[in-house]
Amino acid sequence: MTESAAPQSEDRTVLLRGGEVHSPADPFATAMVVERGHVAWVGSEGAADAFAAGVDEVVDLEGALVTPAFTDAHVHTTATGLALTGLDLSRADSLADALRLVREHSAAHRADTVLLGHGWDAMRWPEQRPPSRAELDEATGGRPLYLPRIDVHSAVVTTALLDLVPGVTTRTGYHPDAPLTAAAHHAVRAAAHGAITPQQRAAAQRAALARAASLGIGTVHECAGPDISDEDDFLSLLALAETEAGPRVVGYWAERVANAKDALRIRELGAIGAAGDLFVDGSLGSHTACLHTPYADAPHTGAQHLDAADVAAHVAACTEAGLQAGFHAIGDAALTTVTEGLRNAADSLGLARIRAARHRVEHAEMLTPETIADFAEFGLIASVQPAFDAAWGGDTGMYARRLGVDRARTLNPYAALLRAGVPLAFGSDSPVTPLDPWGTVRAAAFHRTSGHRISVRAAFTAHTRGGWRAVGRDDAGALVPGAPADYALWRTGELVVQAPDDRVARWSTDPRSGTPGLPELTPGAELPVCLRTVVFGRTVYERPNE
Repeated sequence: MTESAAPQSEDRTVLLRGGEVHSPADPFATAMVVERGHVAWVGSEGAADAFAAGVDEVVDLEGALVTPAFTDAHVHTTATGLALTGLDLSRADSLADALRLVREHSAAHRADTVLLGHGWDAMRWPEQRPPSRAELDEATGGRPLYLPRIDVHSAVVTTALLDLVPGVTTRTGYHPDAPLTAAAHHAVRAAAHGAITPQQRAAAQRAALARAASLGIGTVHECAGPDISDEDDFLSLLALAETEAGPRVVGYWAERVANAKDALRIRELGAIGAAGDLFVDGSLGSHTACLHTPYADAPHTGAQHLDAADVAAHVAACTEAGLQAGFHAIGDAALTTVTEGLRNAADSLGLARIRAARHRVEHAEMLTPETIADFAEFGLIASVQPAFDAAWGGDTGMYARRLGVDRARTLNPYAALLRAGVPLAFGSDSPVTPLDPWGTVRAAAFHRTSGHRISVRAAFTAHTRGGWRAVGRDDAGALVPGAPADYALWRTGELVVQAPDDRVARWSTDPRSGTPGLPELTPGAELPVCLRTVVFGRTVYERPNE
């Protein structure tokens, strides 16, 4: 891990007692000792008395649950902060409502060089169409506006923003009367984000990290790259995370590597991998995910940005350099391209070296039994987002409209991945879906396709230890002696988890189970409330007294 991902620890010893400690070291633990940023001991309330005299602080948990802090394995931090502090259209219930919000935002931000928004989804609106350029020109009074779709793979913009990007009308993905995609979208996004001042950027980053900390998230994987943000944004985020108390930031930079010089540059940026959103394809919502057979609602198969030879070359160069490689791949054809490329690289370098590198794939939605088997064979990490299924799954959701019901039911097969031995790392892809770790766990346990559901325990592990494993750390993400003291305190309901159906193993705090408890997470249950988040022994969030 880079220095930016290793915050300074508190040189203090703290005893937490009188609660429920979720630890595989002791399934009945009610107390924990933290020393110099690491877990020193977990055990029973009675045994804790032996430590009380030698600690700097005793924390009475008052029955609170203590768990490892969550890791969000896929975040776009600055974009998340801009959505939190700027124009968010995710709650707009119609095109007319969205245009109203644009008008109000434009009037309130007259000093901004470029207006920025996020989160529209025309499929949720009665009009079933995005805003036109003429409508946005009118709503903004002719000012530059960048407004990406909720999946951030297409965007609508104003004429004034297009005027800031010479040659954009000749780029791939330019559509005069439809959202921009591909190279045209990347160009207008670069122009829009280039107008953000360093002060605006820092404020957005702080807002995003503060929100993460308030939700019990101790680590975020920043998925950056030249098609997503820029180097200044990436470097400033790593610097902020290193110098200010908050969640750890582990950086990925999605740029292709061809040789050792390229790999060195990735490391010099502070990234631990040439991975994250290195695009093999786009998204289902924008009709740019790459499919083997056409969309149900469009006469094409999407877009492919890399072929198997490109994947093989990148993986081979990263493996030779000891660097983690990774790709964004959603459609079934894109995932086939990834696994074919991995096989070519394995044929060249040997399977053991490929497996040892723990390369990763982001999203991995349209998996088949064959590509799942390939993931297991190559030791790939599946960095996935259960909230996608909660938002767009089901027989009437966006997936079904894009693909048809039968294909939609195959998406996000978490149970099959676990059965095959594929490691899962859960994330949000925020701001595509919000930072919401307990909601993510619940979404996986109550997947809209019942056969893809996994237990709450497995989902929780994927959102804690899974993220650490994805960066090559097997010694973290659980509250056991020697592990980094990244943990959260929670106010919860009953610590009994009942699986959604008989296909998932049931578990609870029943003494016969020998398993530490987690909150009850049925769809109607209230989610836990974070009381405190601690990273490497340092408190980074404290809930205000109510």
